[in-house]
Amino acid sequence: MTNGEITSTPVTRYLDESGIPYRFFRHSGTIRTLEQAAEERGQRPQQIIRSIVFRLSRGGFVMVLVTGHKQVAWPALRRHLGTSRISMATEAEVLRVTGYPLGAVSPFATITPLRILMDRDILAEQEISIGSGVRHTTVIMQREDFLHALGEVELGDFIGQDEITD
Repeated sequence: MTNGEITSTPVTRYLDESGIPYRFFRHSGTIRTLEQAAEERGQRPQQIIRSIVFRLSRGGFVMVLVTGHKQVAWPALRRHLGTSRISMATEAEVLRVTGYPLGAVSPFATITPLRILMDRDILAEQEISIGSGVRHTTVIMQREDFLHALGEVELGDFIGQDEITD
């Protein structure tokens, strides 16, 4: 770090060590909406991937990757996981399991290895951005590089018809 500026994160170190190309982006100030984040990055909201952590009733956690404002369809997720009970992880659980604060969560270099479910909508975008592990920063990547960095992932239809509005 120079002058207090973040120059690397656990995610960028992981990508560097793996030889995966990306572009590191630092927002100049506080991000209030998904639209603002996308605009500052030169992207559309659907190019931003959100990493959402769920707690399983039988123990353990799973991460679901969705685009933009899309909401996870709970029935589809429960069906895919073969369970009738799941809940969103608390902020403290997300930090403990991933090592990342809300707003910076990434599927890369988590403290605990997680089962990753990816909604197939992500495949529609050539360029995406995802949490870097540090708030107000992101990594921007090409879809193929993102998929290569992810490795084994479960692809499915995990979004509902409803979208979040902030």
